[in-house]
Amino acid sequence: MTIDVTSVPVIDLESAAAAEPGSPQLAGVRAAGERLGIIQVVNHGVPQPLIEDFHRRVGRILALPRGEKEQLASPTAHPYRGWRQWPDDYGRLELERFSFGQYDDPASAAAAGVPQRYLGLFAHANVWPPQEPGLREVARAYHDAYVGVARRVLAVYARAIGVPVETFPWHRPEYTTFVVNDYPTWTYPDPAADEEKLLLLEHADNSVLTVLHQEGDYAGLQGQRADGTWVPVPIVPGALQVFTGSLLTTWTNGLLRPGRHRVVAGGSVTRRSAAVFVHPSLDTVVEPLDAFVGDGEAEFDAYDVGATALGAVEDYLQVFGRPEQVAAWNEGRPYVAAVQEPA
Repeated sequence: MTIDVTSVPVIDLESAAAAEPGSPQLAGVRAAGERLGIIQVVNHGVPQPLIEDFHRRVGRILALPRGEKEQLASPTAHPYRGWRQWPDDYGRLELERFSFGQYDDPASAAAAGVPQRYLGLFAHANVWPPQEPGLREVARAYHDAYVGVARRVLAVYARAIGVPVETFPWHRPEYTTFVVNDYPTWTYPDPAADEEKLLLLEHADNSVLTVLHQEGDYAGLQGQRADGTWVPVPIVPGALQVFTGSLLTTWTNGLLRPGRHRVVAGGSVTRRSAAVFVHPSLDTVVEPLDAFVGDGEAEFDAYDVGATALGAVEDYLQVFGRPEQVAAWNEGRPYVAAVQEPA
């Protein structure tokens, strides 16, 4: 099997997991990991009814009137809890988001095995919409299924690059973040001035792997090739998108390329994605592994998962926070961004 890494390859995950080391199929998976860092997987084991049920439920929440959604903002202005809108510098809506914390409270985190020093990460409550009482259960099942996909993809990458999966110190409980992004149709005037308008800036995730599902009527998600050009990530029915995060790049000392990506405007309907960002346990320090450094030098600095998570909100607000958002966070009250209505 030859995989064209000038586009985003579609991988049969069950078949790849059973392929023999050195097979053309695994060689293609390796090429995709080395040159693009983004794959789409089918035959991944996540029931389609679960994916559809989750997206229906969260879609109904995001379709509520703005006044109702404002009540679903984090009560403490936590940027990774509940509902929020993300305007550009002109106040035009670029992104609407609903975020879920991995655990509902510190007690739940402790019961799952999270060390005491990290329990404060879960002191800010999740916002479970009363309009959709079944969402919590479905979201948890969706999350857990995607973490399972991440584990299977890591095992396939390990086989493709010729190391045991145990080479990677992926300890449990994994630390995850979970977001739903709604990207609006771009209906503002003067479209020529916004040619290839970016709704999400280019970046690579700081996960080991990110697993997401996208839906819409255009390929607004784009991945960056090694030469700097961009390739669309097409919407393939039934497929999940898997991005190599910077932590897997660090572990492999640069062998596996981080999946840099962005989202551009387009299409006639709202585009939605739901992503689970999977990290190793919070007490993990990620650094280049001996299996990939050999007699050479480590090309990447160590990354402390827990320390980074503890500082994530402050780091985010320092870089991206608007003054009114920072004030709301410091005062422990909800923050709702002002958004311009389309003309």
